Amino acid sequence: MNSNEISINHRKIGSNHPPYIIAELSANHNGSIDTAIKTIKMAKEMGADAVKIQTYTADTMTIDCDKEDFKISDGLWDGYSLHQLYQEAHTPYEWHEQLFSYAAEIGITLFSSPFDETAVDLLETLETPAYKIASFELTDLPLIEYVAKTLKPMIMSTGMANLTEIEEAITCAQQAGCKELIILHCISAYPAPAQESNLATIQDLARRFNVIVGLSDHTLSNTVAITATALGACVIEKHVTLSRENKGPDCEFSLEPFELKALCNETTIAWQALGNAGYELKPAELQNKKFRRSIYFVEDITENTIITKQHIRRIRPGFGLAPKYYNDIIGKKTSQAIKRGTPVAKHLIK
Repeated sequence: MNSNEISINHRKIGSNHPPYIIAELSANHNGSIDTAIKTIKMAKEMGADAVKIQTYTADTMTIDCDKEDFKISDGLWDGYSLHQLYQEAHTPYEWHEQLFSYAAEIGITLFSSPFDETAVDLLETLETPAYKIASFELTDLPLIEYVAKTLKPMIMSTGMANLTEIEEAITCAQQAGCKELIILHCISAYPAPAQESNLATIQDLARRFNVIVGLSDHTLSNTVAITATALGACVIEKHVTLSRENKGPDCEFSLEPFELKALCNETTIAWQALGNAGYELKPAELQNKKFRRSIYFVEDITENTIITKQHIRRIRPGFGLAPKYYNDIIGKKTSQAIKRGTPVAKHLIK
């Protein structure tokens, strides 16, 4: 994996640090700023590093039109028009200042996905510490360029994008001034089938583009995210909700509080377990080394006795010579009288 490192609000992100956990609020506020605030508080208490919101209005996202092009015909939002969905799901611009202030007050990072230039302008007035480009906007190169010119850290999701589109987005961001870039592997299905996660892509992205890579995960458990961490994902993004019983637009594939806490804990353990390649004795092994096999005298014998297989055995514990010396010892003479249960040592053999 690459050794790149960036910081968002002084939290270092990279392979030498625990995974950065982003709790995606999305539309799970269900139109209530109180619910949004409670969700931010929950994310902080459960151990997330950041909360992400989305900055758009129905009219900046699409137009109000009844043509078939603008209607959703399957999935969680079957029957909605795009305008209806975004009208219901958006986080009102007038909430943003209060949400940013509250997050700062309780000590958790808050940033957002802008969906057009007016959203970027709003977020700049709020001094957002970073930006996220959603999968569906990865091909909107003018938006990516506009965000990159803020010189803030950028996170970009790759759902649905082919290799050429990913390369174009990365090149666009970097040429427009972005120096701190994270790419999130993503499957844009809601929920996403775990068997289609293709997590091997994480390491391929890191090799191809020499950027920090993570996972935006829409599967229904934490298993995929934990596996991604073991493959080098430095960032994990998951949708969260106070309760799936709230039936918000994204609730079906969102984590409840105890699940978010488990995600934070388990991905950290997975990252810790990676460690470094090496074969030195680990601290946890020290006490057990004495229980290895070694060579012991198993009979009382006198000085100058020729050692035979009846006199010695390879047994536990491990205070004698290593078993590899067994055949060398057979036929040698003892240098002194020896009691049964004495570990074989070089000074006891002529």
